[in-house]
Amino acid sequence: MTKILTPADQFEVATRDGLWMSAADALRVTGFALKPEGMCRDEICVPMSAGSVKGAEIDVEAFWKKLGGPVIASDAGDVWALGAPADERNAALEGLQAPDFTLPDIDGTPRSLSELRGRKVFVATWASW
Repeated sequence: MTKILTPADQFEVATRDGLWMSAADALRVTGFALKPEGMCRDEICVPMSAGSVKGAEIDVEAFWKKLGGPVIASDAGDVWALGAPADERNAALEGLQAPDFTLPDIDGTPRSLSELRGRKVFVATWASW
């Protein structure tokens, strides 16, 4: 059994040759169902290449990458993580504001983050550990 970690949950499924799994397990893990037009959820369908679907098995790694989501596996291949695609991460962050703080700038003048609201700000941090 392979452990798969997603942004929503974790699953244990039977896999082979990486992340090839049954269509039923792919649905459970990704929320997308295999249909003739591709992997579908609600009105979204992602066409799959012939090499990514064999009978009732799906290469979930290839599918997830096609969605734009990061995929990583342990060296042994027994644990996989499927990260949220960039558009989902960006949507979750949109509208959030960092908490206000005040730090001295390079000249020692105190600067508050709230003074810079509405402007792009780059904050560089460093720690010795």
